[in-house]
Amino acid sequence: MDESSVRAVGWARSLPVDTEPKAARDWAHEHLKALGWSDSLSRTVDDVLLAVSELVTNAHIHAHSTARLVLAWDGRCLHITVHDDSVALPSPREPSGDRLGGRGMFLVDALADAWEVRPCPHGKSVTACFCPSATSADFD
Repeated sequence: MDESSVRAVGWARSLPVDTEPKAARDWAHEHLKALGWSDSLSRTVDDVLLAVSELVTNAHIHAHSTARLVLAWDGRCLHITVHDDSVALPSPREPSGDRLGGRGMFLVDALADAWEVRPCPHGKSVTACFCPSATSADFD
């Protein structure tokens, strides 16, 4: 096998706008259990599930779109990607005591080792990366 190859495992699910974020968290939690993360990495699991909830909620609330959620584990990092139909790019903003919401990307930024957004022809994809054995990671 080519040493530059990456062996990965992944799962994907569409979550229509009327789907509660809990359904996304429950689905992701089952796949994290399959990776053996539930017992050994409980803090990382909590961070991943909160990020899943925030990214799916952003797709539903801000993009008024089905959230297409993909979890991919490459043996080093778990990549959580949510694609939606809006071309508007997210950015963290400082929390305010004057309004509800507005903390989703701020939380993702604080929890994930790295995150990025990529415009696509029909919307965007937001990916957050969690590397349980590292304190930070870079996207290539």
